[in-house]
Parts: sequence; structure tokens; C-alpha cells
Amino acid sequence: MLSRLHWIPIALFVLTFFPSAVVEGQEKTVLVATGSSMPEPLYKSWIEAYHKQQPSTDIRYMASGTSESARNTLAGSGDFGGGDAPIPEAQLRAAKNRVLELPAVLIGIVVIFQLPDVKGELKLTGPVMANVFLGKIKAWNDPAIAKLNPEMKFPELPIQVLHRADGKGSNYILSDYLAKVSPEFLATAGRGESPKWPVGQAFQRSQDLVAKLRNTPGAIGYTELNLAASSGVRFASIKNAAGEFIKPSTKSIDAAASSSGSKMTHDFRISLTNAPGKDSYPISSFTWLYVPAVAKDPARGRALADYLKWVYTSGQKIAQDQGYATLPEDVLEKVAAKAATVR
Repeated sequence: MLSRLHWIPIALFVLTFFPSAVVEGQEKTVLVATGSSMPEPLYKSWIEAYHKQQPSTDIRYMASGTSESARNTLAGSGDFGGGDAPIPEAQLRAAKNRVLELPAVLIGIVVIFQLPDVKGELKLTGPVMANVFLGKIKAWNDPAIAKLNPEMKFPELPIQVLHRADGKGSNYILSDYLAKVSPEFLATAGRGESPKWPVGQAFQRSQDLVAKLRNTPGAIGYTELNLAASSGVRFASIKNAAGEFIKPSTKSIDAAASSSGSKMTHDFRISLTNAPGKDSYPISSFTWLYVPAVAKDPARGRALADYLKWVYTSGQKIAQDQGYATLPEDVLEKVAAKAATVR
């Protein structure tokens, strides 16, 4: 269970920065959320666009990480949250309030690398990636990498592994994929927001990981597709379940979601990694909004429900314009219907 120490920062945040929200609650509603840093640029765009349309609602989103956001939401701290992993079943059962997990958009975790003097498109398989992140493959000229990339000339350069710190959703998505394709990775590092990485340097923020990689020859790491693309770093093509090397893109991420549609559950707790289909990018996932089914304050519940209705209409168009893979139509319809039950 969550201790008071976890929700004190949010309470202090609200009282410090939004005293008028308490005094003048009838005039303006301020919704506060914590969540993953990966979709933060999109969420800030959503918040800005929604506030222009609905000036009476302010939304403040603090990027704190998937695990912390789940704890906050389950404890009733803040109005909603966001993360890149389903909330563990044990935490859901222990919570006093029911929390919905609503997919927001699709994201892809891309494997990024820094080899300034090596030309060509890097190709990797899941088992080879697992051995890199387990520290078993230590140099770029390792035969396992060279065999997959015969046209590339790799230097005898040590691989510098960079990974996210504990509690991060990108850890969950990557480890979920690697655990499916490498029994050794599952046994050694495990699947979750806090894998037991045996090697590498940890980073709290994706942006800091990318910055470090850009200045570290031989580095390898991972981040969300849009951040990688906007940063100008190189990323690898990954062999999917159908045996095809697939470059991450909105199209290949969408293909992973579409091919997994038959597995969709009523609570949307579905893994999209290593999805079937020759066009599917294998490290794809939903990013979820964690939403209390019933708000403690009915007025705030109505404001949140109105925002969610906007997210699953106008918000999806904004996401698409910003280069995100949006929810497939059949999934979007089901998610919007579930979101409409929030009160």
C-alpha cells in the first residue's frame, strides 16, 4: 500500500501553485496528474489545446514515471495518471478505489545507438539484443552482430549500455519484449518497470539518456520513437515474429496493434510486443491513462470526463498530426465508451 509520503508531493504541489483553485473552486477546475515522461510532449500539447477550448479547466501534468503514477492514482492522490505498463494486478486488488486503464495512443520503443563512423542500417534480433543488455555481447564487432549486418564494418569498440532507472514504463515495454524472445533475459533481468539490469548506466529521464548517447561512441539505449526521431539519433530495425526486419514507424506500430485486435480484453490490459504479422514492429505498446472510475469530487469527475471525451476525438487528431500512431478505430470506439462511464 502507498504511504503518505508518496502523495504529499502532489498535495504540496497543488497547495503551493494553485491556491486559487481551492478558494475559487466554483470558477475554475484544476486537474492534477502524474505520469510517464515518454508521452509528455503529446500530453502537454493536448492540455494546451484543450484549455483554449475549455478555459474553465486547467490541467497540470507532472512527469514522475509509470510506477509512481500508478501508486498515486490508486491511493486517490491527484485526479488521474498515466503510464506505459498495465498496473500490477495485486495493486489493483488492494486499492480502495477502482481505476480504469484507458489506452491513450500507441508508442514504439526504439533501440538507439551511436556509431559515428559506421554506415548502414543496423539490424538486430531479440536474442542478440537480450545478450547486449545482459552484458554477454560486449563489443560491436561481436560475430552475432556482424552476422546480422554483413554490409556494415564494425570497429572493435566496447558497447556502452544505457538504460532507464527503476519504475519507468519504457523498461516495462522493452523487458516485456525481451522476456518473450529470451528465456535467459526473463530469468536474469525479469519483466517489469524495474528489471535487474546486470550492466549499464541508468537515467531518470529519456531526454538525458538520449543526450548521453549522442556524446558516447559505442553507446546503445532505447527511447520512444518520436523522441528518437526529433533528436536525430539512429535507431535499429528489429526482427519481428514473422521473421522480417522492421523499422519503427507509425505504420509498423499501428500494424502491431491491428494484428493484436483479436486479443483485446475489456480492460485493455494487452501486450502488443512481438505481435504477429509481417509488417508489425515488435516493440510496440499502448500508453495508458490511469483514471479513477468515480472521482472523490463530482465536479472534478465531470471535468475529467469532459477532457477524456475530447482526448478520444480531437485529441487523437492532434496526436496523429504530431507523428504518433493513434488507436485503431475498433479500439478507439471501445475506449471512448469506457471513458464515458467516468464520473
